[in-house]
Amino acid sequence: MSSSSLPLLPTGYRPSEDEEYMNPVMKQYFRQKLLQWRAELLRESTETLQSLHDDGGLQEPDIADRATLETDRALELRTRDRERKLISKIDSALERIANDEYGYCEETGEPIGVRRLEARPIATLSLEAQERHERMERTHRDD
Repeated sequence: MSSSSLPLLPTGYRPSEDEEYMNPVMKQYFRQKLLQWRAELLRESTETLQSLHDDGGLQEPDIADRATLETDRALELRTRDRERKLISKIDSALERIANDEYGYCEETGEPIGVRRLEARPIATLSLEAQERHERMERTHRDD
């Protein structure tokens, strides 16, 4: 299903457990949610780059001020790196919508569920599969 064939969202629409899972309106809802999230992340990233560019070369004369500025800049860059990875996950979710694979657990094929997707629209695992993964990580980490 192409994005152009997805319907317009009714005003105030919220997906519910009572409707057909991943119907065209629900898919469009999550597509719009992902696109808005992506646009917000890109806008913040652009602001950060502009800020870093405007700051120039750390011209603070005081060594403590310069150290604080460098720490702030490093933290900002780490945050942007996490956001870049998040944008990649959003792009993957948008691709799954286009391929009619969105909303289904990549491990079991079962529906992920509306409430989980509302909380984490980039989720690729059902809650049960995610919990299994986390348990496995904990037991292997302790080795």
